[in-house]
Amino acid sequence: MSWDTDQFWSSLTEAEARSLRGRGRMTRWRRDEVLFHEHDRSDWVVVLMTGQVKVATGTQLGGEVVLAVRDRGALVGELAAIDRQPRSATVTALKETIGLVVLLPEFDAFLAEHPRVAAMLPRMVVSRLRDADRKRVEFGAQDTTGRVAARLVELAERFGQPAGDGVQIAMPLSQDELASWTGSSREAVSKALGALRSLGWIETSRLRVVIRDLAALRARARGDAVSG
Repeated sequence: MSWDTDQFWSSLTEAEARSLRGRGRMTRWRRDEVLFHEHDRSDWVVVLMTGQVKVATGTQLGGEVVLAVRDRGALVGELAAIDRQPRSATVTALKETIGLVVLLPEFDAFLAEHPRVAAMLPRMVVSRLRDADRKRVEFGAQDTTGRVAARLVELAERFGQPAGDGVQIAMPLSQDELASWTGSSREAVSKALGALRSLGWIETSRLRVVIRDLAALRARARGDAVSG
């Protein structure tokens, strides 16, 4: 069974959630505020209670590659809880975010007290590794339009809200961030979005996308032969 990367908190029982909450403290981050930096040796994990964050790694040329977007309910910083190594990525709030911060000794004690949750943790990590592998294959097999279609489908399925006869993605991702997430240039992403708009599959405005034909986008993301 695949693991929804944002379901950690909702997977806890009432008693488990109460126990974990008692071991941490609530912290608030503003939009664009960094929770932690790549290579940091911070000693805590965070469960996102509200908001969304992006997970990104830096490049040798000073840019960034967006690896994932995490939503309410996700556990972030879990690798440090497992191997105690420096942070593998920078995590930044995409909107105002509130999280339950738990120091690693307290998190260890929580897992020892709740073996069911301890067994969930490696499954979650494996699911995220599988997702990363899938995206690497996708990057090699798909053109920019296909990769943009795949990310729009993912965003629609995870964060979409009904909007008339379509699905609105109320995600504060800039075009630059979408380009980083698809391993493309901003210009290539702009061209891909234009192509999808011309087909009538999407409508776009600043920090807002409405999906008008999700089935067609899914087919394009899979690489199926579709019109356009």
